[in-house]
Amino acid sequence: MATDLNSILAQNIKPEWTVSIVRPEQSLEPKDGTGPALAELDEPALVAACLAGRREAFDMIVELHRRAVYQLCYRFVGNHEDASDLSQEVFIRAFRGLDRFRGDSSLGTWLYRIAVNVSLNKVSAKQPQTEPIDARPHIDSRAVDPSSELLRGERAAQVRAAIACLPKKQRATVILRIYHELSHEEIAGILGSSVGAVKTNFFHALAKLRNLL
Repeated sequence: MATDLNSILAQNIKPEWTVSIVRPEQSLEPKDGTGPALAELDEPALVAACLAGRREAFDMIVELHRRAVYQLCYRFVGNHEDASDLSQEVFIRAFRGLDRFRGDSSLGTWLYRIAVNVSLNKVSAKQPQTEPIDARPHIDSRAVDPSSELLRGERAAQVRAAIACLPKKQRATVILRIYHELSHEEIAGILGSSVGAVKTNFFHALAKLRNLL
């Protein structure tokens, strides 16, 4: 039976892991007791607060976006160590270049643009691995058919390996469209291309994936 590409991709949209963050109380309140608490600020206000010298405002920005940025980097490099390093690089670049953020797009879109660039630079220099999102996946023995869970994991690894074989723009388009569920317009903004080019890249990427799988 032919592999159902869409169903295999859909099985891997949400990784089975969570991130727990303990937020320091001192980061929520201004040090001098004046001005609003950081927890009350929206993202443009957090950017403004950071640029005004409240460095803890950037900690809040990291807290809001670190999981999504990590997931995006992981989809490119396929292993936890490189994804963690890339995520750190993304936020370092974002902090250094925050004064260049004009608010033309959302802060998340801007961070995704940085993440895509650093990830593509990484995979250009190093062939990505295909380690599962959980290095030691747990198969529930109470499941109706544990072997089907293993098969699903194997197919997911095959999909990741196939995506890693795509050209850069096609790989980025598939990752952003399938795994992060972004619109063609959002992807165009991140990749700096037209909506038409994004749609074309996505169409050709799916065709190549079907052939590879």
